[in-house]
Amino acid sequence: MTVKLGVIGTGMIGTDHTRRIQEVLTGAEVVALYDYLPENAAKLQAAHAPGAKIHETGEALIAADEVDAVLVCSTGSTHESYVLGAIEAGKPVFCEKPLATTAEGAKRIVDAESAAGRRLVQVGFMRRFDQGYNMLKATMESDLGTPLMIHACHRNAAVPEHYVTPMAIHDTFIHEIDTFRWLLDDDFVSAQVIFPRKTRHAHDKVADPQIVLLETSKGVRIDCEIFVNCRYGYDIQCQVVGEEGVADLPEPMAVATRREARLSQPILTDWKSRFMAAFDAELQDFADRVPSGHVGGPSAWDGYVAAISSDACVTAQETGAIVDIALPDRPALYD
Repeated sequence: MTVKLGVIGTGMIGTDHTRRIQEVLTGAEVVALYDYLPENAAKLQAAHAPGAKIHETGEALIAADEVDAVLVCSTGSTHESYVLGAIEAGKPVFCEKPLATTAEGAKRIVDAESAAGRRLVQVGFMRRFDQGYNMLKATMESDLGTPLMIHACHRNAAVPEHYVTPMAIHDTFIHEIDTFRWLLDDDFVSAQVIFPRKTRHAHDKVADPQIVLLETSKGVRIDCEIFVNCRYGYDIQCQVVGEEGVADLPEPMAVATRREARLSQPILTDWKSRFMAAFDAELQDFADRVPSGHVGGPSAWDGYVAAISSDACVTAQETGAIVDIALPDRPALYD
C-alpha cells in the first residue's frame, strides 16, 4: 500500500519533508499541498510533487478523500486547528513542533485524541530517531547504572534579528526538553535559568548565552547551555553521568585531515544537515504506521508536557526564580 499524504505548509521544512517523501523514503507519496501563499505551493509542486493537487485551504486538504494522512508544517500558530481537524477526520497527522503555541492548546489536542481512543498524532521531535542519541540511550540503560546528572549544550553560529530571549526556550531548547524526558524516562519538577556574561555578538533583543537548570522527579540534575551566537558552527553536546560511568553523545561523522601542520575536523553549521537521517527516520516511521490507523513516536502528550515545561522555563527567564513544574495526570491512552 502506498500511503497518500497531504502537506500543509510549503516553506522550508514542508519543502524538505516533501522532497524526502518523494525522493528518499518508501511506501508514501505526496498527493496534496496547501500553503497560504499559493505560489509557494505551486513552486513545491513543480519541484518535487508534480502529481499533487493544490488545495485552497488546509481544511479542504484534510477532508480530501485521496489524503490518507496529513503533515502539518505551517506556522506554529496554525498547528492546533489543523491537528484538531485531522483528529476529527480520523486521519493520522504528523505535526512539526510546536504541537500548539500554548499549553492550553496542546491540552485540547490531547483531550480530542483521548476521546478518539487511538494515537493519531506524532510530533516532530526528531532527536528520538537520531542514531547517536539512540546509542547514548542504549549505553545509559546497559552500562551507566542509575543516572545522576546530564551536562548538555545547544549552540548555533548566529541567529537573526527577530530571535528574542524567550525563543531560546520555545524554538531552541524545546528539543532538549523532549530529549531529556525520553532519555531518562522521567519528568521535570523545577526549572531555573541563569544568564552568564553576555556575548558581544548578540543583538539587543536576546540575552545570550543562558543556562537552563532542571530537576526531575527522580532527582536527576540537568544543566544545559544555550548559546545561539557561538560563531563557530552548530554544535549539540550531551553527557550523561551515571553511578557506574559517563557517556557522551557521539560527534557527527566527519573526516579528520592533516594539512599545513594542523589536524582538523569540520563542524556542521546547519541543523538540517546534523539531523538529516533522523528526519528521514521519523517520517518513514510515520508512513509505515499510517495503514494501521495508529501512529507512534513522540505523542501529543509529549508535545503537551514540552509546552508546560517550556512555559515554566520562560517564567524562570523572566523572574530569575526556581519555578515549579506540575503536570496533570497522564491519560490512559499514553501509558
